[in-house]
Amino acid sequence: HAVAAAVAAALRAHGSVSRVALAACERLVNLCGEVQNRQAAADAGAIEAIVAALQAHPQVASVQQGGCWALFNVCVGSDAAARARRQR
Repeated sequence: HAVAAAVAAALRAHGSVSRVALAACERLVNLCGEVQNRQAAADAGAIEAIVAALQAHPQVASVQQGGCWALFNVCVGSDAAARARRQR
């Protein structure tokens, strides 16, 4: 999914800006609410980018909340691919 890849790329490039990190995490929450977008987001590096944003903004509650929800939505599922995403 091209949008998931673009959001992950924006988060990697500009995740040090809290407003960008929050917006990207919120977009990933919405995108990855749909099963078909989860693996594409993970393959685009979204998991690592979300973790980096969480680490960059430990005192920004909105980024922490948005990042946690984004991680949940990227990693949720009971199939083998979801289990693999959770191991990353």
